[in-house]
Amino acid sequence: MTLQNDSTLTIAKVAPLLRQRKISPVELTEAFLTRISRFQPKLNAFLTVCADLARRQAREAEKEIQKGRYRGPLHGIPITLKDLFSTAGVRTTAGSKILRHFTPPENATVVQWLRDAGAILLGKTNLHEFAYGVTNHNPHYGPVRNPWDRKRIPGGSSGGSAAAVSAGLCLASLGTDTGGSIRIPSACCAVVGLKPTYGRVPLRGVIPLSFSLDHAGPIGRSVEDVALVLNAISGFDPKDPGSIATARTISLESLSKGVRGLRIGVPKQYFFYRLQGAVRERVQEALRVLEDLGARIQEIPLDFMKETAFLAGEITVAEALAYHGEWFPQRAKDYGDDVRARLELGAKQLTQTYFQAQRGRILYTQAFSQALEDVSVLATPTLPALPPEIGQEEVKIGKGTESVRAALLRFTRPANLTGFPALSLPCGFSSEGLPVGLQLIGRPWDEKTLLRVAYAYERATPWHRKFPADGAILKSSPLGEKTPSTSKGPGPTVLL
Repeated sequence: MTLQNDSTLTIAKVAPLLRQRKISPVELTEAFLTRISRFQPKLNAFLTVCADLARRQAREAEKEIQKGRYRGPLHGIPITLKDLFSTAGVRTTAGSKILRHFTPPENATVVQWLRDAGAILLGKTNLHEFAYGVTNHNPHYGPVRNPWDRKRIPGGSSGGSAAAVSAGLCLASLGTDTGGSIRIPSACCAVVGLKPTYGRVPLRGVIPLSFSLDHAGPIGRSVEDVALVLNAISGFDPKDPGSIATARTISLESLSKGVRGLRIGVPKQYFFYRLQGAVRERVQEALRVLEDLGARIQEIPLDFMKETAFLAGEITVAEALAYHGEWFPQRAKDYGDDVRARLELGAKQLTQTYFQAQRGRILYTQAFSQALEDVSVLATPTLPALPPEIGQEEVKIGKGTESVRAALLRFTRPANLTGFPALSLPCGFSSEGLPVGLQLIGRPWDEKTLLRVAYAYERATPWHRKFPADGAILKSSPLGEKTPSTSKGPGPTVLL
């Protein structure tokens, strides 16, 4: 088969070709490694590229598929991992100076499950230091650049993962989300990112930020791809105290049921205040699309949302300090300025403040559950503003300004406090060509409906078929790169 340019390359399209042996995992992996070597200097999306490892895994996948031992839709699929996920024999830095040379002895649970599914690891992606920020401006390894406009941030903390997916440097990636760190970069980079229900995806072997708020989840080019990866990483790990036994798979057939008759709640009081004009316009257009598809759009009250920033902030600083007690304050100088300042806040926090915040979280979650009783999902903007420029400290919204950190966390933190599933998918672009994200929030353990709504919207719109243009990154897809299938290179290559 001749590999053609295809800017809509997805796992769902490639997997059948691999299974039918029309393309090989070796050929596919070489295409991605070539693109990574070409565009890494422009984007800085990777901290480590596992070239030899990926080639070895690709050859193994090729042999297995040729012998009829096909493992499933991720077999032979090249992916990446945010550099918080422990990988046996491959360094895991958490984007930090402190863990620059840390090499875990074993894989994180979800990493092992992806390997069991036959996925191929291309490398580990750049992130905000210790996942404690939203810009991905890393003081130790440099900033990740947005493929749509390299002067702008990709969002964080999983910015390297979202940038790599958006630029066609992998077919999917895993990120983590404590206050929005999957959904924020997904919105900034025009890809799909899912934060599952708390407990669905095990966190054992994932370097924590805030153990009661952390989630791990997939980032992909399409809703179907996200569902495929979610199925591979969902399940119960008895060695993970936060893991909860749930159904392991979501039927892909359920995605195509459409939204006719589904009630979609729109919480105007909090989520539609202080928005940039382009964001408001694109999200309102998205709601009209869902309504045209047969969904019932209804406004719902959510007048208890103002405390979310305070509650999430107090919980995060306390739990982050608990993990960093091994190094902080003794090695305070080894942290970047922003992360060090947040850890210092945690050191000053009273114990009773943390427990009061956890109590407020319970009450807030109960109120949020009540709001979802009458609707299937909530629909909101993912972010109130377009992706800011690298180094920008404030964003202008209307006649006022707001810090970049506060603005980008404003609409995503609520789903971390509740642990409810939430997804961001592209819903259009500004006049400058900058992405806008639509956020969907669902009931606990109901990722199926969340993905169903997202899939219906995606099929009715062109946004997931857009690809960053020349001048930002490239028009063609990885299968448009002509690469030799037998080229060799160094082992795990560190790109700093």
